Amino acid sequence: MSRVAKKPISLPKGVEFNVSNDQVVVKGPKGSLSLAKPAGVEFKVENGVLQLSAAEAANIPMAGTARAILANMVTGVAEGFTRKLELVGVGYRAAMQGKDLNLSLGFSHPVVFVAPEGITLATPTQTEILVTGADKQLVGEVAAKIRAFRKPEPYKGKGIRYSGEKIIMKEAKKA
Repeated sequence: MSRVAKKPISLPKGVEFNVSNDQVVVKGPKGSLSLAKPAGVEFKVENGVLQLSAAEAANIPMAGTARAILANMVTGVAEGFTRKLELVGVGYRAAMQGKDLNLSLGFSHPVVFVAPEGITLATPTQTEILVTGADKQLVGEVAAKIRAFRKPEPYKGKGIRYSGEKIIMKEAKKA
């Protein structure tokens, strides 16, 4: 059995876990997430602890993958996930217009980003963006889409970067 799949998932208070014929649903205070039931993986809940097991030897890798995804789902509906982005550059600003994110990134036009369902965007300052949600994959995907509008360039470091991201700077050409 996979070492990852052997590790149990503790279900915090307020988190419900349900398995139907083809869906696995995790509900909590931050929302509800569902996953197509992985083939060959069995679920057992006892005393607020979820244990996964593979039905046969061929499904052992899938049990580990399913366990990692379900652990992220449980954490997401209980606490949520946040990704912080920073804008670096003169005149680079972010502001909220209702639920839409308005970015000034040095283009001739402002860039407007509409957040998908289940994602909350916030701008604590003009140069910070917080992407929050229950689905870890969706939070990362939205953060990557926002970053893609103006990736950090290697000469001056201007652009949108993840908080704490190190940009390897290049040396400019010498005459």
